[in-house]
Amino acid sequence: MTDMIDPFGRAITYLRISVTDRCDFRCVYCMAEDMNFLPKGDLLSLEELERLATAFVRLGVRKLRLTGGEPLVRRGVMALVNRLGLQIGAQPGEPGLDELTLTTNGSQLARYAEELAAAGVKRINVSIDTLDVAKFAAITRWGRLPQVLEGVMAAKAAGLKVKINAVALKDVNEHEFDHMLGWCGAHGFDFCLIETMPLGEIDGDRMDQYLPLSLVRQRLAANWTLTPTDYVTGGPARYFDVAETGTRLGFITPLTHNFCEGCNRVRLTCTGTLYMCLGQEDAADLRKVLRGSDDDAVLADAIRAAIARKPKGHDFVIDRAHNRPALARHMSVTGG
Repeated sequence: MTDMIDPFGRAITYLRISVTDRCDFRCVYCMAEDMNFLPKGDLLSLEELERLATAFVRLGVRKLRLTGGEPLVRRGVMALVNRLGLQIGAQPGEPGLDELTLTTNGSQLARYAEELAAAGVKRINVSIDTLDVAKFAAITRWGRLPQVLEGVMAAKAAGLKVKINAVALKDVNEHEFDHMLGWCGAHGFDFCLIETMPLGEIDGDRMDQYLPLSLVRQRLAANWTLTPTDYVTGGPARYFDVAETGTRLGFITPLTHNFCEGCNRVRLTCTGTLYMCLGQEDAADLRKVLRGSDDDAVLADAIRAAIARKPKGHDFVIDRAHNRPALARHMSVTGG
């Protein structure tokens, strides 16, 4: 049972926390190559992030996802993961986490996979947009595919359930999805495709990137048996069972199919700003509340007040008339 019900009757049970806006990649759809990151002094400490996360769990959050930037480049982040992992497995009716998960670019997974599993993490999402080495380097600018694949296999060996996320990019990776789906199936990984989102200024034209997933699904259905399923992970993806592999294929479609009606999540940045919707600017400054009082009841009141302002949905659109970011902030600020 959650204490957080938004104005449209949706129970908020899922919190995504960006532990850093920094990343060791510079993906072309996410950020400019020459990024100005937040001063380190603006970031919440790991202890403050834990206090905020715990406050949300007390109010009814059951699933917590750590994101970035790249979360595993935050110094000392495993101390936070281990502390949060202690909140997994509460008794029925008692506050606690059902799941602690992570979204990562995979660059640091070879180092941290076993520690993540030991901390109680069962599933991770890894962002891989292509299995072509040269193309991967071009998309990420700074990334190396062999390093990421080593990390993915380390995660698999550690017993973590892996889902591969790929942003669908027109004329870049759109003809690779059959191969990627087969590769994921061979390793027992679920595969999820994501439409590019109009967040932040980038070095390029978003219309040149945008690929509707309705078209991609139609193409994939020519070669794979895709059956709709009611499987959910708490996020916005709509899933299909893939008969040939026994794995799942997901689609996240903020543009071609608005998924707001079932939204159960909010996002907390590494500076303590709470965004009630990824696609709206309204936010609550929880850092000010956090640092202004040691009373967790005051913090809980501030969180409830923010949830009471959660909007019905986002206003994402990409076309020639809207060839600008819907929002100025980059995805790395809010959390991927």
